[in-house]
Amino acid sequence: MAERFDLLVFDWDGTLADSTGLITQSIQQAFAEAGLSVPSREAASYVIGYGLNEAMQYLAPEASGAEVARVVEAYKTHYLARDGEILLFEGVAEALARYKAAGYALAVATGKSRRGLDRVLEQTGLGVYFDTTRCADECHSKPHPQMLEQIVEHLAVPAARTVMIGDTTHDLQMAINAGTAGLGVSYGAHPRENLAELAPLGLFDSFGELDNWLIQYG
Repeated sequence: MAERFDLLVFDWDGTLADSTGLITQSIQQAFAEAGLSVPSREAASYVIGYGLNEAMQYLAPEASGAEVARVVEAYKTHYLARDGEILLFEGVAEALARYKAAGYALAVATGKSRRGLDRVLEQTGLGVYFDTTRCADECHSKPHPQMLEQIVEHLAVPAARTVMIGDTTHDLQMAINAGTAGLGVSYGAHPRENLAELAPLGLFDSFGELDNWLIQYG
C-alpha cells in the first residue's frame, strides 16, 4: 500500500508523554491553593490541550482576571515541581526514530507553552526528530486550526497528506477544522467514546497499536 501521509503531527501530553495524571492533579491543587472551587478530575482532564489561560478560564468562568492569574501561577509551581517524573509512553522514542528514518516529516502541536515544550524536548532528547513545533502561547488554542495550518504551510505539505494524532477531542476537532486527517488515542485525557464521536481515521488504546497502524497504513 502506498503511504498516505507525508507529515505526522503529534500532540504531546497524553499522546507521547504520560503526563495526564500530573496535569490533572496540578490543576486541582492550583484551584485549592487559590481558594476557588476545585474542578473534578473529569473537568480538569477535559481542558488538557487548551492553552493554560484558556483552560483555567474555562474551569472558572466567573473568576476575575486576577484570580485566573493566581491559578495559572499556582499550576506552574505544582506542575514544574514534578515534571521531571514524567515518562514517555513505551516505544515512543524508538518509533519517532523509525518515522524520521522512513522520510516522514514530524511535528508537534501542543497546548504547552514554548518554554515548557522546549524543556521536555531537551529532557527527553526527542527534539532532534521534529521538523517544527507549535505551542499554545504562539497560536490560537486548540481546536482552532492555526497550529496545524502554520505547520502545514511551514513544511509545505498539503493538508491532505497530513495527519494529526492526539488524545483529546480538541486535537481531533483541530484536525477537522484544518482539513487534515485525525488519529485518536484513548490512553490519555479524553474517553474513547468522546473521541469516537469525531470519527477519527483510527482510534487506538495504546501507543503500540498506533505505531502498528502507522507502520501498516501510514
